[in-house]
Amino acid sequence: MTSEKFRHQLQQEAKNWQEEGLINAELYERLSERYRFEALMVASRNRFVAIFLVLGSLLLGLAVITLVAANWQAWPRTVKAGMLMTLFIGVNWGGFRLWHYSQESWQSRLGKGLLLLGALLLGANLGLMSQMFHRSDPVFHLFLVWGLGVWLMAYSLRLTLLGVLATVLSAWGYGAGITTQVVLPNPTGWRLAIAHFPILACLLLLPLAYRCGSKWLFGMSAIVVVISLELNLPIFLRDAYLDSTLSGLIVAIAAILPTAWLWAYHDSSEDLIFRPIARNLSLFLLSLLLFFLSFNFWSDLPTLTASEALSVWQQDWQVLWDLLLLMGWTIWSWWQLGKSANDSAWRLDSNSYGIAGILLTAGCFIGWQLSLGAIGAWGTVLFNILLFCLAIGLLRQALTRGQRLGFWGGVVLLGAQLTARMLEYDTGLLLKAIALFCCGVAVILAGLWFERYLRAEKFSKF
Repeated sequence: MTSEKFRHQLQQEAKNWQEEGLINAELYERLSERYRFEALMVASRNRFVAIFLVLGSLLLGLAVITLVAANWQAWPRTVKAGMLMTLFIGVNWGGFRLWHYSQESWQSRLGKGLLLLGALLLGANLGLMSQMFHRSDPVFHLFLVWGLGVWLMAYSLRLTLLGVLATVLSAWGYGAGITTQVVLPNPTGWRLAIAHFPILACLLLLPLAYRCGSKWLFGMSAIVVVISLELNLPIFLRDAYLDSTLSGLIVAIAAILPTAWLWAYHDSSEDLIFRPIARNLSLFLLSLLLFFLSFNFWSDLPTLTASEALSVWQQDWQVLWDLLLLMGWTIWSWWQLGKSANDSAWRLDSNSYGIAGILLTAGCFIGWQLSLGAIGAWGTVLFNILLFCLAIGLLRQALTRGQRLGFWGGVVLLGAQLTARMLEYDTGLLLKAIALFCCGVAVILAGLWFERYLRAEKFSKF
């Protein structure tokens, strides 16, 4: 179906063509009937009316809020609670009716706006109810409960807008909670929710992305899972990390696990719409990891000694369940990836073999450095080689499939690697200037050459 913007442009162009004599009145009428030019005026009028309705509703809402604020302290608690619940239910009911039962697009959009307002009112109600009943819980309790309530709304209505709000609120609550748990490490249910937030995000946010069919929601959910996992392990096991041989293995697994999980992510959607997003995130995380490890600091990294933190392991060992469950999921995903590549035998494609080789090599050297002994300058050399291989692999894949994103990813990695090495080591300013100049010229020439290559090969999909 043609978009409304295109129809507006076509209507304007058709009028100009008729005035210039390029088309006659009959052809203009046929275009008008085919693309329904008359409905454009009605839609514009409806949007104009909707704008005034929204502005008027906002003014009425501000008037009601001002009236409530002026008499808030004088009203009894039951009246306050009744007003809050009535406003919350009324806004959500009106939004649902407009969104679900209206035939006009502007009414549906207005309904979505009211539902979003209702989700925001849920947080306001929770905060005001807590204040009225003199609850002094930490603020992350509010955000987690608020996020769960909005998640229920988004999952039942299948609205991406509410799903994004639920993801943001949950991540905000986790961010506030993780700092609180560092200061107040009390074994409570809220502490368990923060400690196992990666699994909770997998169980709640990822299914919500499938329910709404939203790529944005999937990407946000995957990022929340990865960040929460990488933060939880060093924070909840911070004392054990300082003095434990096993911690070297945990650090190595935690470093490569998110990339491995996202690369082999088993997408259960019908059109596999989430697999490209997962693989792009995987390549981005792998690029950051290799770039960070390519600097010359391996000689200064400590080697962990024998464990002296058994009490911490006994207290916070539950946090390792998230790592173990995600490891099991990752192993299963890689097994499924090999099965899908070949029906008769388990086999991976060349790209997956390359990613697996880079991850296993990186994990082995990280664990060796932290648990067995320092590898020194060999670590810097190795990770620079791995970063170079990843960049070349991206360029090769881009040339094979005509992908601009992969090509520029490889070019940026090569340029960043060369620039970082020139700035890291003690070289003269003249040599640094020459290197930066050569990098800039090379990037420009590479971009121009790649565009000519795409036109010459006539790729239909970029």
